[in-house]
Amino acid sequence: MKYWNLKKLQQSTGDKMSPLPRSITTTFDKFKQELDPHAEVDALQEFRVSRYQTIASVKYLLVIIVAPIVLNQVSRHFIVGPVVDYAWNIKQPGIFLNASQEERAFVELQRFEEKLHFEILIGRFPDISDKLITQKIKERALLITREYVQESINAVKNILSDIFSVIMLYFLILSGRRELYIFKSFINELIYGLSDTAKAFLIILCTDIFVGFHSPHGWEVVLEIILRHFGLPESRDFIFLFISTFPVILDTIFKYWIFRYLNRVSPSAVATYHSMNE
Repeated sequence: MKYWNLKKLQQSTGDKMSPLPRSITTTFDKFKQELDPHAEVDALQEFRVSRYQTIASVKYLLVIIVAPIVLNQVSRHFIVGPVVDYAWNIKQPGIFLNASQEERAFVELQRFEEKLHFEILIGRFPDISDKLITQKIKERALLITREYVQESINAVKNILSDIFSVIMLYFLILSGRRELYIFKSFINELIYGLSDTAKAFLIILCTDIFVGFHSPHGWEVVLEIILRHFGLPESRDFIFLFISTFPVILDTIFKYWIFRYLNRVSPSAVATYHSMNE
């Protein structure tokens, strides 16, 4: 039964690469099915294949998402976390992992000093002494130090626990090639089964999000979060270089996919896309 289902999925996927537009082939296949005396049996088999494909795809998607996340959290709290905390307390390598952390800490302390002096000037602390001011600044500096030490420790934990997650994801993909093929077939059915307007809408939405006019700001925020997550220096040169090249590559891939595949299987969707994008 499983191999029969896989064979049906292979046939279904192969039909999408026909040189004729999908609308013509779909109409012709529907006409043949209506004339087929075994149409009811074929329809029932097709429904079983579709249900099996959907259930298997949802299960596979949940596994490849949930399993790495669970392993990440378990390894972080019970394996990586205690080891990193122990090693950090023994060796005490320092406060900052990179110059970006140090710069952010200095800016934060400077803003605190400026805020404190501003409050003194407006009379909120009229009788405060220089010794007390120094004490407050020292307390703030110690608090900032503890925060950035914890951030550095968390960055090391993130790297190690994410390595476990990547290994788990690679193992799941490698050991579930059949499920991956079924999932890809399910995605193809889902995408190519949409209406032309829905396809055009999704294309415009994806291109505007990832390669649109406002996308550089989003990429900048995402890169800063990723670099800070792994404790890497937030190099502005690297961020600007990435923003100036990667969206261009994505835009080229989108255009190539539209020209190479979508224009073949659904030319009306391409026409709708161009009409909506004008």
